Amino acid sequence: MHHENMRVWIVPCLILASMWVKWAVGLASYSGQGTPPMYGDYEAQRHWMELTIHLPVREWYTYDLQYWGLDYPPLTAYVSWLCGLLGSWIDSSWFALGLSRGIETPGSKVFMRFTVLVLDTLVYIPALLMFTKVWQGTRSTRRQELALATLLFQPALLLVDFGHFQYNSVMLGFTLSAANFFAAERDELGAICFVLSLGFKQMALYYAPAVGSYLLAKCLYLGPTEGPRLFLRLAAVTIASFVILFLPFLPPFAPLSSILDPITRVFPFNRGLFEDKVANFWCATNVALKWKRWASQGLLVKLSAAFTAFGFLPAVVTLLYSAYKLQKQGPPSDAKAKPSQPTPTPLLSLLPYALLTSSLSFFLFSFQVHEKTILVPLLPMSLLLSGSTPDEQTFQLGMLMNNVAVFSMWPLLRRDGLAVQYVALLALWNTFVGYNPFKLSGRSLLQLLSIAVYASCAVLHVAELLFSPPANLPDLFPVLNVLVSTPIFALVWLWSIKRGIEVSWALGGLGPRTGTPTTHDTTAKKPVPFPSDSHPDLSSGIKDGEAHIDRASSIRNSGMRTVSLGFAQGRRRKIRSGSVDIH
Repeated sequence: MHHENMRVWIVPCLILASMWVKWAVGLASYSGQGTPPMYGDYEAQRHWMELTIHLPVREWYTYDLQYWGLDYPPLTAYVSWLCGLLGSWIDSSWFALGLSRGIETPGSKVFMRFTVLVLDTLVYIPALLMFTKVWQGTRSTRRQELALATLLFQPALLLVDFGHFQYNSVMLGFTLSAANFFAAERDELGAICFVLSLGFKQMALYYAPAVGSYLLAKCLYLGPTEGPRLFLRLAAVTIASFVILFLPFLPPFAPLSSILDPITRVFPFNRGLFEDKVANFWCATNVALKWKRWASQGLLVKLSAAFTAFGFLPAVVTLLYSAYKLQKQGPPSDAKAKPSQPTPTPLLSLLPYALLTSSLSFFLFSFQVHEKTILVPLLPMSLLLSGSTPDEQTFQLGMLMNNVAVFSMWPLLRRDGLAVQYVALLALWNTFVGYNPFKLSGRSLLQLLSIAVYASCAVLHVAELLFSPPANLPDLFPVLNVLVSTPIFALVWLWSIKRGIEVSWALGGLGPRTGTPTTHDTTAKKPVPFPSDSHPDLSSGIKDGEAHIDRASSIRNSGMRTVSLGFAQGRRRKIRSGSVDIH
């Protein structure tokens, strides 16, 4: 299309093609299809539409909790109400209170699938489009389109939302929109979007330490004048957004005690450490340690909280300490000359790694994790992946994590009857992005690890196809799946910590703080390119006002190039608007 002067059609065609693939995936079965009495996630979402349109708001979180009681935050309830209202106008039998349980008519299934596609198109796809323009604005149009295609066809999200049946793309879309607004220096809008993400699905809390630390670090970076002002603005919009979301459960619309109904449903500590076989630390180590046999539930809650905090602490410390080291000592000298062009904070380049570290620490160590929760850390890893090339470590590790994430959900997908879609989407996506670990030259340690992991996955699939597990080990294959998948997620978690430290060091955010405060030009505070997978020795003897330019120059002179997100490319290309093209 580029050669035929049809460039304007590339993005619309990619979006339409992704919608066609999503609808094709939706033609298969879904969670709980034809399995009474509880069915599955599909019936849960349909039932929430049913109860929200028939019951007063105060009863939404207390009505018949034994049959798919509502346990998502209020924004999901409001969206369910809207979808149920539209569906009942088409056919009221789809959502008749108490009479429609387990309904699986062709019309109702088409409507339910359609709601996922519409919400994905309204929230997630615009966030992806904005991401390619804001975060990858210094890259060529072709690279931006390739990044968009990589994200549109990500198999894990397609299989869970359009196969298994959920609305994860809405939560992920709001989170990505928040990151986009942060990059565009619209922090208040970003805070509102993140509140919407939290208000739609509590899994967005996995990002909260990273987002909160980034915003707090930015307030610290801006100094004693602008920092407190930004903090107060962010606090005001965040509190106001939460109040609006929970308004029906607050006085004067309801007694103050009503607020406990959604909160106790959203945080179900009474369900246990984990469900099914999820590829995280607790389930993997439970093979030997049998946590539930010797540890009380209260102790497990405390242990999981401590481990989770330990897991995301490096990202928090890196952001805050980098802000302290990079803190502005005065307004930029050209602040009056260019008031209409906001300069992104250099801390922005740390945000994707902080999101990955934080979300993976929750997935690996937190309480009550589902296998589908891997979609949360997959978002920042896929964003990093979309801006890299096949010869880079970020690309290879990102592809490995994505493929293993889909493999880790195999027991769920198999139970849902999505085996064909599982194979087809993995083959389509890996072929499309040009990934084949068996043909890569050089044979690095990561490539050898990838080959070993894929071989293990293939052996497990063949063994499960040919043999039945022993009667005394009915979960043999799911447990082996966990033991293969968990080390990869742990490796990515460690890698994200390492990369965050490296990027902070390249920005001048680590190492000893130098001399006296000075006022310097804004160009010294622009984000430098992300360091490559191998790094030059960054000396600490550079003065504060020159650190960022000299470090950037040393990276470029060493032949380094960015590995992700297009803040700037090491291709003799001009860096615009703080290396994030926001125009």
